[in-house]
Amino acid sequence: MFLRHPKGVTFASTRRAVERAYQDALKNQTFQAAAALSYYSILCLFPALIFLSAVMAYIPLPNLFADVLGAMGRVLPPDSVAVVSSVLLHVLGTNFRTWLSLGMVGTLWVISSAFEEMIEALDAAYDVADHRSFWKARLLALGMAGITGFLMVCAIAVIIVAPRTGEWVAGRMFLPGLFISIWPLVHGIIAISFSVFAVQMIYFLGPNVKQRFRATLPGAVLAVSGCMGLSYLLGIYFRDFQNYDRIYGTLGGLMALMTWLYWAYFILLAGGELNAELAKERNSPREEKPVRRRRIGRVA
Repeated sequence: MFLRHPKGVTFASTRRAVERAYQDALKNQTFQAAAALSYYSILCLFPALIFLSAVMAYIPLPNLFADVLGAMGRVLPPDSVAVVSSVLLHVLGTNFRTWLSLGMVGTLWVISSAFEEMIEALDAAYDVADHRSFWKARLLALGMAGITGFLMVCAIAVIIVAPRTGEWVAGRMFLPGLFISIWPLVHGIIAISFSVFAVQMIYFLGPNVKQRFRATLPGAVLAVSGCMGLSYLLGIYFRDFQNYDRIYGTLGGLMALMTWLYWAYFILLAGGELNAELAKERNSPREEKPVRRRRIGRVA
């Protein structure tokens, strides 16, 4: 028997990787990790948005932060956006700058804890041990938070600013109506590309493995497309089938937000599981049967 290392993956190996990713998602306690990440996200969501509003106050664009909340409303459940907006208006109406300066240290600690939990989940997906020191892991987690946060802000900025930019460019350069028609599709693709790139950075920097950046693309595409489908399906569910306000009262919007975060993080970690299994398929040797050569007899 001969063994060789395949350069790529086939349809059969991809199917095996998907099946093993599903099994590992259950075995590696991915649901528990998603619950922990949703808890951390709730803790740091409001301080992060308050900090973002303070930064956007210096950007010369009217109603920019309100547009950011509106863009979030396209993804998050409507009731949860209403809860977030009410809390932010209450906090921003007070002297929040002192609170911001004192609370940012704790917020950074919570954010680094969330990304460190994500790193541990990705290490479990790749079946590797993380021997990095405590402070190195924390700095890596903060770096991942900064990079992915910046890329996601870019994605939101494209959603907000791109429509106005398209109209301005079309009016100044006298572009045909076809440009205005396809421009929403173009800036939508740009925003999705930023989101995919942000998820790729998580998959690339998080696990304690050496891999090519393009190898993280399948899981990132799965995560972004899955979160988009999740937002659509949960929107239908919360609107037509389940009203959390009847059960949790004023906390209904917050519970809807935690539900969305829980499943979104599960999809994100499932994408990491898929990348890990595809990497194992690429690196594992594949058995190849020897070719039997037919012996041709000598003609008398």
